[in-house]
Amino acid sequence: MFDWTTIAIVLPTLVVAYIIFGIAGFGTALVAAPVLAHVMPIASVVPLLALLDFAAAAINGFQLSDKIAKDELFWLAPLMIAGSIIGVTLLISLPATLMMFLLGVFAAGYGIHSLFAAPIQPRIGKGWVGIFGAVGGIFSAMFGSGGFVYAVYLTRRLDDKDAIRATQSTLIGMSTLTRVLLFLAVGIYSDFNLLLLALVSIPAMGAGIYAGQWFTLRLSREQFLRLVYVLLIGTGTTLMVRAISA
Repeated sequence: MFDWTTIAIVLPTLVVAYIIFGIAGFGTALVAAPVLAHVMPIASVVPLLALLDFAAAAINGFQLSDKIAKDELFWLAPLMIAGSIIGVTLLISLPATLMMFLLGVFAAGYGIHSLFAAPIQPRIGKGWVGIFGAVGGIFSAMFGSGGFVYAVYLTRRLDDKDAIRATQSTLIGMSTLTRVLLFLAVGIYSDFNLLLLALVSIPAMGAGIYAGQWFTLRLSREQFLRLVYVLLIGTGTTLMVRAISA
C-alpha cells in the first residue's frame, strides 16, 4: 500500500477532497474514496479517511470555534448518535443499495431545487432538528455520507456561512471520532503502513483545508450556498452511480 505510485495518486486526491471540506465542511469521503479504492484496499481507505477527517474537523472547528452554533449542536449531536445506532441496525437488515440510491436522489434533487429556486429561501423551524439530526446519523452509519444532511439543515437555519462551516465540522468530528475509536478498538490502526500513509497525507489535508478556507473568505453567503448546492448535486449523483454499479 505504501509506495510512490500510491502516494502520487493519494496526495492530489486528498488535496481536492479537503478543498471541498474546507469550503463546505463535508464531502471528503464521497470525493476521495472512489479514487483511493483503485490503489488501496477499501478496508484501509475508510480508516485512513476517518483519521484525516477527524483531524480536519478539529482544525476547522478550532479555527472557527467562536462561530459554532452551540444551540443547534446541543440538539443535533445526541440525535446524530441515536441515528447512528439505528443506521447500524438498518445496515444489516435492509438492501443498502436501494437506500443509497434514494439518498442520492434526495441529495441531487434538493441541490437542483435550491440552486434554481428563489435567492432567498425561508428558514425552517427548530422542530426539523429531530428529522435532520436522526437522518444524518442514520446515513452516516450506513454509508459514511451523512454530512450533507446537516448541511441542508444548517443552511436553512443559520445566516452566517462561517457558523454553518464551524457547526458542520464539529458534527463531522464527533461522528468521525466514533469511527476512529471503533477502528482503534478492533486493531486496524496497528497497521504501521496505514499510519505512515496517514502521516504523509497530513500536508495534503492541510493544504486542501487552507485552500478551501481561502476560497470561502472570498465568497458571499449567496455564493457559498450556491457552491454547497452544486456539491449536493455531485454528492447525490455519486451515490446513485455507486448504488447502480453495486
